[in-house]
Amino acid sequence: MAGPRSFVVVIVVGLLLRLLAASAWSLDRLGGAGCDRAGVAPTPPLRFHLRRPSEEAAESAARDRLRLQTVHRSLGQTRGTRKKRGLGLGLVPRRAMAQEKEEKEESGLAMARLESGVSLGSGEYMADVFVGTPARHFSVILDTGSDLNWLQCAPCDDCFEQHGPLYDPALSSSYQPVRCDDPLCALVSSSAPRSGNGSCAYAYSYGDRSNTSGDLALETFTVNLTAGGAETRPRQRRVEGVVFGCGRRNRGLFRGAGGLLGLGRGPLSFFSQLRPVYGGVFSYCFVPRDSDLSVSSRLVFGEDRRLLARPGFNFTAFAANKSDTFYYVDVRGVKVGGRLLDVAPEVWALRADGGGGGTILDSGSTLSYLPEQAYRAIQRAVLEQVRYPVVEGLPVLSPCFDVAGAARVELPDLVIVFADGAEWRVPHDNYFVTLGGEGEAEVVCLAMLPTPTSSSFAILGNYLQQNFLVVYDVDRSRLGIAPADCAHL
Repeated sequence: MAGPRSFVVVIVVGLLLRLLAASAWSLDRLGGAGCDRAGVAPTPPLRFHLRRPSEEAAESAARDRLRLQTVHRSLGQTRGTRKKRGLGLGLVPRRAMAQEKEEKEESGLAMARLESGVSLGSGEYMADVFVGTPARHFSVILDTGSDLNWLQCAPCDDCFEQHGPLYDPALSSSYQPVRCDDPLCALVSSSAPRSGNGSCAYAYSYGDRSNTSGDLALETFTVNLTAGGAETRPRQRRVEGVVFGCGRRNRGLFRGAGGLLGLGRGPLSFFSQLRPVYGGVFSYCFVPRDSDLSVSSRLVFGEDRRLLARPGFNFTAFAANKSDTFYYVDVRGVKVGGRLLDVAPEVWALRADGGGGGTILDSGSTLSYLPEQAYRAIQRAVLEQVRYPVVEGLPVLSPCFDVAGAARVELPDLVIVFADGAEWRVPHDNYFVTLGGEGEAEVVCLAMLPTPTSSSFAILGNYLQQNFLVVYDVDRSRLGIAPADCAHL
């Protein structure tokens, strides 16, 4: 038994490290430049099928540690570097839409299809976008932790493999490069090399050494429309003058994607550019992570009153912070199995100087990362409350439990407690990961990790958010959360 067991351990390690590498840590990091059926169902656990060891395990582990360190540095730079790069200038990307007030009344809600990227080898969620004239389809990573929208562009000097063709500006009559003397160029990094034709060059880096660079441009994005009710007649709207990056050199962990859709607070994000027409609200609902591309949900821009009328909504205020990009919430405690854990309040606190701390909601990260004291408290509570045999020797995630033969796996739920009294009740399938073969689950592990000792921030990743309707209501400065069967919302 020792030989096969050791082989399984090696496979588990490789697959877990690939999961960690897929957490894009898209927090900004260094750059500048369906069906309408009701009901709620439990989230199926993410299952890793044990097939072969990963040859990139050591490299993936080192990359994940680098991501954590880089996030910490970028959070500390929030105040000093943003204004130098133009993000403090109060510039608003130009819009080619003339009468915004009238359009607001007639536009309804903008909508995009969302799928899990697991079948493409990605730990993120993908949004369908239609770009150019004529409109062409691209699948891009959804990222609430960054601002820049970008696509891989042809001809490409250095591009990763993507699912489908590259965006080719030569095939679009609405493509318009941004010039170097355009105020929009001040919104991206000045460190990018100047383009020989006078167009605005950008360079944007992420915490895991992923990066994109190319030309900043304007383009037409076509969005699907819904009235937010029972309307089924498909309608579309052309949104002209959207600022995006035409990426000629792109490297990193963007497996299968055609680019990235930034939903951060900054002026370049897709959310910010649509805000004058659809308002300061967007929402999404992530289907279970192991879903294939045939299972989808929706990303919605605008206030969907039908969804907000659903039962079970909890709202908590966004935490005041100095970040131009990130969405902070004010966490004050955690319960495991109904018991409030002994974690000092200052562990969760956002530092007044903007240099760290606090809790960020990030759709571009797969797992959740907590300050050391909070992470260890959850570990201890889980070990005390779970009655299955502990599995030793599985690196990366801990603790792990042998649940082979259990007719029904019983694990404690987790509750995130906010400063204003709101609570987020997280089922165990959203913070335990299942390791197993083709049959029943054999091992479950806590799907959380600590941030480095030098960092005190927390990140709530997309694995924690499965089968929850999440509403970013920036107009009212609040986050809404409600359990949902996202595939049938």
